[in-house]
Amino acid sequence: MDFGIKGKVAFVAASSQGLGKSVALELAIEGAQIILCGRNKENLERTANEVKAKGVQVLAVTGDLSLKADRDHMINQTLSTFGKVDILVTNTGGPPAGKFESFHHDDWEKAFQLLLGSAVGLINGFLPGMKAQKWGRIITITSQAVKQPVDNLILSNAVRSSVVGLMKSLSNELGPYGITVNNVMPGYTQTARLEKLMDINPSFAEVKKEIPLGRFGMPEEFAAAVTFLASQRASYITGVSLAVDGGWIKSIM
Repeated sequence: MDFGIKGKVAFVAASSQGLGKSVALELAIEGAQIILCGRNKENLERTANEVKAKGVQVLAVTGDLSLKADRDHMINQTLSTFGKVDILVTNTGGPPAGKFESFHHDDWEKAFQLLLGSAVGLINGFLPGMKAQKWGRIITITSQAVKQPVDNLILSNAVRSSVVGLMKSLSNELGPYGITVNNVMPGYTQTARLEKLMDINPSFAEVKKEIPLGRFGMPEEFAAAVTFLASQRASYITGVSLAVDGGWIKSIM
């Protein structure tokens, strides 16, 4: 299947490792030019080399998405190199695990800047170009927690839900410009973050019993769903929150 994104410019946030890296590699396989970003320079350079091996142009920018100055630098570097972004995949690491009383105001502020502030900043930076060409894809990597809260992840449960509200509202505003706006909700996927959560709370390993498919997902499976939503083939899908969770979410809607 031709996804129709060969030569498109894709900015994939937090893409030096984990789900972001898998998405960047999958988009590169389809011929998109890739902008990578992350805080760890060594990881970023390693991923950049892997993406280049797919035969596409790559820009790697180091920075912290939760900091406005760093986001502005990433946006400026991207636009000075490529002139536009066709596909924006917003993504960050998750905030710390814990219960309500273990967090203070500063923790909530940091979670807000990490999850919602980063998405708003990147969209503001790249939206004018998408509107001018009347084509674009904005995809946010959220979490299954926005549909079914996960115990001990109150920061993520609360703030990620606001991102979904933003994206649904944007899908209504941007439809006339040919821009689709969607969320993708990863379930329990075999990443370093999942390993860390299982170290903190060994009972996480038991969650496989709650997943109809009986296993954790692989990053490549998640990346395939994101890439489809980024494609020309998905041109009539907007405003949705797609779960890639092996059936873990129990709700009908």
